[in-house]
Amino acid sequence: MATLARSFFKVALFIGLFLLSFRYVRPSHKWAAGEARAWWRASDWLGVRNPEDLYIGVWVTIELIVAALAYVAIMKLWRHYQSKKLR
Repeated sequence: MATLARSFFKVALFIGLFLLSFRYVRPSHKWAAGEARAWWRASDWLGVRNPEDLYIGVWVTIELIVAALAYVAIMKLWRHYQSKKLR
């Protein structure tokens, strides 16, 4: 039962971190002319019809990476804290 609770807590922690990164790691929503051209070229090169779809996909990926890095850092800090506590 404790293993299930730990697994649930870890999943909840990751989802919470992802939602926090989704809220606070935000790009600017207005594109300059050069940025718009770059997104159009990238979407044409990748075969994506709408460059905003590519833009959203890229930012969700970045937010997942941020959440994963925060999760790993929290887990390492927790293990370090627990090892210091046991001594």
